[in-house]
Amino acid sequence: MVFAVFAPAATAAVSTTFDLERLTLPNARQLMIERNRELQLARNATAGADADITIAGARPNPSLAVGAGRIGGARDPEAGPLPRRIDTSVGVSQLFERGRKREIRTEAAQYSANAARSEQVDVERQQRLALDSAYYDLMLAQEKQVIAIETSGLFDKTIEAAQRRVQAGDLSRADLARLNVDALRAKNDLQNVKLEEAKAQVALAYLMGVERDAARIRAADTWPVLGPLPGAADLERVIDRRPDVQAAQAHVHSADKNRELAQSLRTRDITAGVQYDRQPTDVVRNSLSFNVSVPLFTNYYFQGEIRRSEADYDTAQTQLERIRALAQTEISGALAALSSAADRVRRFREALLTTAEQSADGAEFAYTRGAIGVMDLLDARRQLHAVRIEAAAALADYARANSAWNAATEPARTFP
Repeated sequence: MVFAVFAPAATAAVSTTFDLERLTLPNARQLMIERNRELQLARNATAGADADITIAGARPNPSLAVGAGRIGGARDPEAGPLPRRIDTSVGVSQLFERGRKREIRTEAAQYSANAARSEQVDVERQQRLALDSAYYDLMLAQEKQVIAIETSGLFDKTIEAAQRRVQAGDLSRADLARLNVDALRAKNDLQNVKLEEAKAQVALAYLMGVERDAARIRAADTWPVLGPLPGAADLERVIDRRPDVQAAQAHVHSADKNRELAQSLRTRDITAGVQYDRQPTDVVRNSLSFNVSVPLFTNYYFQGEIRRSEADYDTAQTQLERIRALAQTEISGALAALSSAADRVRRFREALLTTAEQSADGAEFAYTRGAIGVMDLLDARRQLHAVRIEAAAALADYARANSAWNAATEPARTFP
């Protein structure tokens, strides 16, 4: 099936076409970038943070006041058709912020926007890791299904031959029953593997935003090549470059600016105004007045805002330390998992799988010659089946561990 994806309006208006029935991992990642809902939410959060910069940097709007008074007095001969004299006034007032409040708000909003961008990159990192894991789960389920089909087919052929031997009196019905039991167990294993495949398809489809076509997804990639383990790296430098750490650092800077903003609240703002008055009954009928007002901090001196900003700053600092510690734990765990998985794959390739295949082939040959009984044959087949499943699982573990290592050490990107 060919699946067409159209990018959201917020991104470039391009169309990407992929065949879900032969889906490669790079194509799956591209679908995730374009359609993943968690990523779309992160993009919206980034757009909102950018809008906050504009809001923070905006100057206060002036206020216009229009009024009328002394309505109902004696008739004014110069008032024209109006039956009564009316005093009117028009005034404009403007708030002037002091203490660099607008500049500090803008700087805090810019740091928050930087944090939102880094968090968007971190969401993409986490979603890509989840997608890789789901993709490799699907690959493993497909490979286990191939193994189960081959095993079940082998049992079918063996049972056909065994039935002929029973008719010829060369094999007991008890041995035939044992073969039938294992053949049925192989069919049950095949059904279980199909269920695993369906679950992996659903999980992968959700991450790519193609849930309706989950049943059509087939992984077409091969397992990643077993490469050398990564060498010792400057852990502090790797941690500092991670997007989640950079987002936490930006939150610290933003909280620091909010502390400064809370302190600046004690710098009095000034409201200045000008007013024009027209009073028909006075000698001087038109007048202009000016006024200036400042708040009097007689009841409250913004102690709560300052204490709150200090608490928020301490929280941001603690959160940064927490995220750095989690990043270090994730990197160390990813490296250990990658090393262990690579060792398992090598053992299966170099010894276990070859030995199990040779043992099974020898048992098949010996059984056809009557040299061993049916129980020895079944034991050899079970052992080969288990080793093949474990070898495939080891490859999947290595693939997932390799993706986890790449995600754990991935540096943040700079958005245009």
